Amino acid sequence: MKKISKYKVDVWLLLILLVFVIISLVTISSAQDLISNNSLVIKQLLWYIAGFIIAYFIMFIGNDFIYRNAWFLYIIGIISLLGLLLFAEPINNAKCWYSIPGIGTIQPSEFMKIILIITLGTMIHKFNEEFSNPSVMEEFKFLIKVAIVVLIPSILTFLQPDTGVVLIYLLITIIMLFVSGIRYRWFILLFSIIFILVAFVIAVYFINTDLFINIFGTDFFLRIDRLLDWSNSSGYQLENGIISIGSGGFLGMGIGNTPIYFPEPQTDFIFAVYANNFGFIGTIILLGLIAFFDIKLILLAIKNTNLTNKFIIAGIVGMLIYQQLQNIGMTFGLMPITGITLPFISYGGSSLLSYMIMIGIIFNISNETIRYTN
Repeated sequence: MKKISKYKVDVWLLLILLVFVIISLVTISSAQDLISNNSLVIKQLLWYIAGFIIAYFIMFIGNDFIYRNAWFLYIIGIISLLGLLLFAEPINNAKCWYSIPGIGTIQPSEFMKIILIITLGTMIHKFNEEFSNPSVMEEFKFLIKVAIVVLIPSILTFLQPDTGVVLIYLLITIIMLFVSGIRYRWFILLFSIIFILVAFVIAVYFINTDLFINIFGTDFFLRIDRLLDWSNSSGYQLENGIISIGSGGFLGMGIGNTPIYFPEPQTDFIFAVYANNFGFIGTIILLGLIAFFDIKLILLAIKNTNLTNKFIIAGIVGMLIYQQLQNIGMTFGLMPITGITLPFISYGGSSLLSYMIMIGIIFNISNETIRYTN
């Protein structure tokens, strides 16, 4: 049998990732001209370098070590979220970040996403090992445990406030449970409950604003108002973002030629900057790369024989696809503006490092698959 290096990875995944690095740096270079900040590209490059070092470290220690310490990571994640509410200084009326002198800000909820994926993956695998044919009651008890594990970080993140990340927590959970093999009746029940709750909240919102504020508070009212406002396709940021995309034309206006200002061009609306610079052709190429990357991950999960790996890849793919659709959709006014970044492209240290942790885990899984097939 041919010996496979411990650090061998899927070449296509690595190549696409390197292309993402180039696209990210070039697009951020254009975005920083809009906000008069000439340091973003250097910072993003440094974050990427740190990310590749972390990915290599993840490959060095191996996934088994990470899986064995999932609960330790979970506790660290919860403490970091709790610490924000107790000690963090508010930034834009939100306690989402720790400010670290000389480094910038760190957002624990970004790392909590991958921690939650790892924790749920190990929980689901353990449950499947203990119960090959679980009863309804055994599944119910397991789902209660899962709900508690997800609810704790969800509440802490919601209080920051960061509703967008809470939605990602819930989406990750639903997708991982769906591929776990539990009875579909639980999903019917869950979606029915969600539908009733959402319908109730929206009904009160539209029927009686004062009653809504009395029940849910002003802060929650403003969040709902922001989420529902996207349907009007109005707002300075959205309108200028759409104009910027449309003005890109077929081939784009070129790097650094984005003529229209809109808030957060380096993070939330990075896709609008890219579409303006590279036009319709460039946009199709980027969407193709994103789709190819996601498909490679799905195929990797199918080929892998380790159930924990399958569940974890399912969570990662679900999270990535949601963020890709959400970020791109909101720049066109098709989705509400929630502050969700475009994975691997948008500027941001915490989000990028969390993605690179995922990449390290994925490279380990890829290596296991290569060993198995050989």
